[in-house]
Amino acid sequence: MPLTPEEPQIHESAQGPRTTPATGRTASTPRPVPGPRSAATPRPGRPGPGPARPAPPAPRPQPASDHPRAENRSAPQIQLIPASAAGALDAADEALDLLLDSGRAPDEVLVLTTGEHHPWATHELSFGEAGYWAHHEAGDDVFFAGAATVGRVRTRPVVIVAVNGGDTVADVLTAARERAGALLIVCGDPERVNAVLGAAV
Repeated sequence: MPLTPEEPQIHESAQGPRTTPATGRTASTPRPVPGPRSAATPRPGRPGPGPARPAPPAPRPQPASDHPRAENRSAPQIQLIPASAAGALDAADEALDLLLDSGRAPDEVLVLTTGEHHPWATHELSFGEAGYWAHHEAGDDVFFAGAATVGRVRTRPVVIVAVNGGDTVADVLTAARERAGALLIVCGDPERVNAVLGAAV
């Protein structure tokens, strides 16, 4: 029989006011309802409102007094990205993308290879060395160089090395460390890299 307004149904277990359930349905236990969320408290695991959160910025070099290998200037911070010789170029490209996405200017990055040239370098060299090195002298974009020309490239804040084969790994890594002003990223086999850079990695 339907309830009348004069005879409300009240459960002894109810705490606080409760709406009378419809006939034939049982009332569910009330659940807490979150209030409006401000911009200062984003949902856990998600970025807050606004532009997409960029990748973390590249680490900066440690002060000279704190770095064990510091001499006249701070030695670059070294990051190792484990990769096979076949996958080193892809790993280097991914590292480059992350740097650029995090706000690093293209003209601050030099990419070196120990084996075959990066496809970009191969493409540019197909138009002749004069144009290729003019691009390097302009210094307004990422520059890609191979092992044979590593001695000719200038210092840049960030150097990425793809250890993609070749027998000049030690020479390229040594030159790369000298040309990296702040950060040296090495994509290659950890054992091979550590054999050259040792405790610096």
